[in-house]
Amino acid sequence: MLENIRESSQGLTAKIILGLIILTFAVAGIGSYTNSVDTSVATVNGEKISQQAFNKAYQAQRGRMAQQFGEMFDTLSSDSNYMANFRQGVLDNLINEKLIDQSANSLAIRVSDKRLKQTIRTMTEFQVDGTFDNNRYLAIINQAGFFQSSDFRDYLRVEMTRRQLSQALVATEFNLPYQEKLQLSLQNQTRDIRFATIAAKQFESDLEISEEEIKAYYLANQNRFENKEQVKVNYISLNVNDIAKDINVTDEDIANYYQENVASFTKAEQRRVAHILIEFSEGDSDSEATAKIQAEAVLARLAQGEDFAVLAKELSNDTFSGENGGDLDFLEVGVMESSFDEAAFALKNVGDTTELVKTSFGYHLIKLTELKAEVIQSLAEVQDELRVTVSNNKAQEAFYEQSQKLAQVSFEYPDSLEDAANEVDAKIETSAWLSREGNPVPFDNAKIVDAAFSELVLQESLNSDLIEVNDEVALVLRLDTYQEANVKPIAEVEAQIKTVLVAQKATQKAQDTVEALLVQFKAGNDITEQLAKLDASFTDKAAVARYSSDLDQSISREAFVLPHPEDNAVSASSVALSNGDLALVEVQAVQVKDVTANPQIAQQQTSQLAQSAYKSYVDSLKVDAEITRKAVAEPASY
Repeated sequence: MLENIRESSQGLTAKIILGLIILTFAVAGIGSYTNSVDTSVATVNGEKISQQAFNKAYQAQRGRMAQQFGEMFDTLSSDSNYMANFRQGVLDNLINEKLIDQSANSLAIRVSDKRLKQTIRTMTEFQVDGTFDNNRYLAIINQAGFFQSSDFRDYLRVEMTRRQLSQALVATEFNLPYQEKLQLSLQNQTRDIRFATIAAKQFESDLEISEEEIKAYYLANQNRFENKEQVKVNYISLNVNDIAKDINVTDEDIANYYQENVASFTKAEQRRVAHILIEFSEGDSDSEATAKIQAEAVLARLAQGEDFAVLAKELSNDTFSGENGGDLDFLEVGVMESSFDEAAFALKNVGDTTELVKTSFGYHLIKLTELKAEVIQSLAEVQDELRVTVSNNKAQEAFYEQSQKLAQVSFEYPDSLEDAANEVDAKIETSAWLSREGNPVPFDNAKIVDAAFSELVLQESLNSDLIEVNDEVALVLRLDTYQEANVKPIAEVEAQIKTVLVAQKATQKAQDTVEALLVQFKAGNDITEQLAKLDASFTDKAAVARYSSDLDQSISREAFVLPHPEDNAVSASSVALSNGDLALVEVQAVQVKDVTANPQIAQQQTSQLAQSAYKSYVDSLKVDAEITRKAVAEPASY
């Protein structure tokens, strides 16, 4: 077919048509460049926040969340509502930053070039042995995405300007001693209470629910009775572990692998050395000559039998190693300068000493103090380990080959999985009903869910692309059965609705009963008999803490909301519990403990006040700002 197209395109008419097409695209291309399109996601007081800036901030925040929460964030990111809020949060942060930048500019807050340079040179990330290293600086900022040093300086200038403004706001906050004492007093306060729990279930008898009530609830709560969109898929799955069961590893395979990777089973020779260093100033011939004379004198003393370690401690300019007899521990090639390495690795026997060795630091005398010969593990020693390794490697290779075949055949024959299954000798399986979340393994994987509900599978009824679930599992799927989202018929949920309405009415009846009891109780009447008729009674609890773990949280929370009891008034109220029951709660006494100052509490209070001050400042900027937002979609890279 391609040959026919090529031949047909050689005629005059075809060339004229082709020229017109090219011209059309050229004109359209020029038009696309001359007409600027506003792709900003927001405007703050006339300044735009670009889509590129949003994408960069979004990806950075998403990366931080993924690193912090791991697989939990993968689950959250499959929720479209959560991700919509997530994107909105990123945009809000960008708007806040833009407001701060504008405020800093209006206040004439600046960072000088001198201070910027000083900050960069003192950042430990860019230092080697405590000194700024320009090569390290460039490598690190390039790795971070700043390919020009000016880009990094501009970024750092903005960050430092923002920090000046924020520090001016938060650094002035402080807490007073009485605030600290008050918070500690409240945290350590305990209360003596009593409470009675009235079960709502006892009010369910004789309650009647009409058909009209059921129908009204059904119509008002359609979303609660919705069958979610579901799909069943046919699929072919490849698994490394299944492939590994049929892998045969021969002794020859193991021997070949051992020979090819013998370096991995070789423990290189190790040598420990000591040295005596006589320094000179590089480029100063007089200093170098003097150092050489001194070093030759040391060499002569060694030749006369003096102890190397003693001379190192006495004469070496490397005082750190000199204190340990010149010891430099075990030496690795490349750590020292090449002349030092060559001389040190030329020593044959423990106790041997070099002649003078010159480096950029000075003249060295080097002594071999310990030698560990090269050790090679034999094939017999590592055979069992290698059998597993070779088997895994073969399984991975077979898995890769079969995955490629599966991908190719399922693409070439997209209307069925039969050809692909025959090609990789696998069976076609059918999944259970799958929804967009909450599926069993491996269908809980976001890639599989996306493919199962993709246009390719659902609407075009074609095979999916190969889905690499992880390094060990891959699959291809196609549609088996699709069920649209729909609302369950009322007959199917009638019993469920009736149960809900009965519980609601019972809770309301219990609430009315408890409120009536509360009125009597606050009036000073004894309600013991009424409680007994409701199969309830008061339970006393002394010294209840604010966050007591042995009480229903609703009861303890309500107990600390109630006012201190007084002689002429009862401090009581009712509260609904999480299970639908009701409780009547009374505070009988409050104990306030003497507390001592706690620096941690003071620091927490100051931090909270500082955060509040900063937020209030940003909120005040928003009041007078002109801010327009656009809907932000998921960036294409995700």
